[in-house]
Amino acid sequence: MGGVAAHSEAGGAPSARAAMPQRARLQVWFLTVCGCILIWTCLVQLLVPGRLWPHAWGWNTARLFLGIAEAGSRSAHPPLAPPPPLPPLRNYTSNGYLKVSCNGGLNQMRAAICDMVTVARLLNLTLVIPELDKQSFWADPSNFDDLFDVKHFIDSLKDEVHITKRLPKKISGKASSNLLRMRPVSWSDEKYYLQQILPLFNKSNVIHFNKTDARLANNLPIHLQKLRCHVNYHALKFTPQLEALGNRLVQILQKRGFFIALHLRYEMDMLAFSGCTHGCSKEEAEELKSLRYAYPWWREKEIDSVAKRLQGFCPLTPEETTLVLEALGFDKDTEIYIASGEIYGGEKRLSTLRAAFPKLVRKEMLLDPEDLRQFQNHSSQMAALDYMVSLASDVFIPTYDGNMAKVVEGHRRYLGFRKTISLDRRKLVELLDLQNNKTLSWDDFATSVRQVLEKSIGQPTCRRVVAGKPKEEDYFYSNPQECLTNANECPMPHKSSSVK
Repeated sequence: MGGVAAHSEAGGAPSARAAMPQRARLQVWFLTVCGCILIWTCLVQLLVPGRLWPHAWGWNTARLFLGIAEAGSRSAHPPLAPPPPLPPLRNYTSNGYLKVSCNGGLNQMRAAICDMVTVARLLNLTLVIPELDKQSFWADPSNFDDLFDVKHFIDSLKDEVHITKRLPKKISGKASSNLLRMRPVSWSDEKYYLQQILPLFNKSNVIHFNKTDARLANNLPIHLQKLRCHVNYHALKFTPQLEALGNRLVQILQKRGFFIALHLRYEMDMLAFSGCTHGCSKEEAEELKSLRYAYPWWREKEIDSVAKRLQGFCPLTPEETTLVLEALGFDKDTEIYIASGEIYGGEKRLSTLRAAFPKLVRKEMLLDPEDLRQFQNHSSQMAALDYMVSLASDVFIPTYDGNMAKVVEGHRRYLGFRKTISLDRRKLVELLDLQNNKTLSWDDFATSVRQVLEKSIGQPTCRRVVAGKPKEEDYFYSNPQECLTNANECPMPHKSSSVK
């Protein structure tokens, strides 16, 4: 027994010693497996389609930059701002008739119509349905009723302004002697119209404003500002045909998921007018210059394209736009709708942008040609479709701060501060050139781009006022703060007025 016991004790010691290293090996094995699982999980997350961006920032960077809750999904837009309260019902004796001929493209005319309704209300006039521009670069023959729902326009403003489709026969018959044609002074406030324009109706019962762009100041008494908003966001409704087609475009895009509306203002008229030829060949630059000389009302003829670009006065090129979008973290699976007319240089000029973002679409690619046939050769009607898509997009990005960029930005603010990325082109051009010259690494470039734009994504802000310099201050229609939910946070740029 003793021998057996002794043998067991002698044999048990090595077994106990062997068991301890085995447990250690199990622990090491367990930790190794857990580590592998963790690493594999991280790799899967990075490599999921739509999350990995060529320069290792990824869609998550864009999502965080824009404050979008969940990658790949459409975040609910904030609740709509309530319609601005309007002044009490007004019954008035008309002081005369106001005829207006709008000039410019869709959005310049849209803002002008809002201004002219406001002038008619201020002066107790009867407004004749505005005439649209048919003489500009686009040569669009569209009339008001081709773009807007006339009945809705008149009915929605009947308690504010008398509106008629045409001058009465008894007035139009003697219009030649009673009609005064004139251009109001640009950026004029209500005092100019009350003191300079209203007395003219003592001699003429019809005044025809033959230019309407920027004829009203950015800052007016609050009741006039709210009327401008009411006209813009409620009274000016596109025709049922345009609304139906625009809504179909929006539905097609929304079914595909998150999408950007890119207002790529790299169009022939803009490049010719601005004199911006960066990236163009010599032949293209000459073509644009010739076009500029062909239009006498484009006053500036000899333009230093390089200086203008460095000052931030040129639209970004498609190639520059590609780099900015990538720096913001948008990847190749991002759906991008081009809300623009024909791009100068055509599909060839879009090759870099399309290579980086294959899901680049236009209305002509999403709709049947027959659907667009009635709107072709009518640039304002085609622009109306882009306007509706831009309003509904998850993010709106204009590459130039022209009329569409400003008016859409303001409308998106009114609809609950929807995301709009306003590009600081002067700072971006400086960064783009540094990156292009290899003096700024990609990571530093991407970080700098986001820093430049982090406060320019449509957040509530107060309109910047520059006394006596209306062209340098913020445009009313890009930030109609008096009509927005943050109105109480901003100082009123215009003192209370006694206008009734």
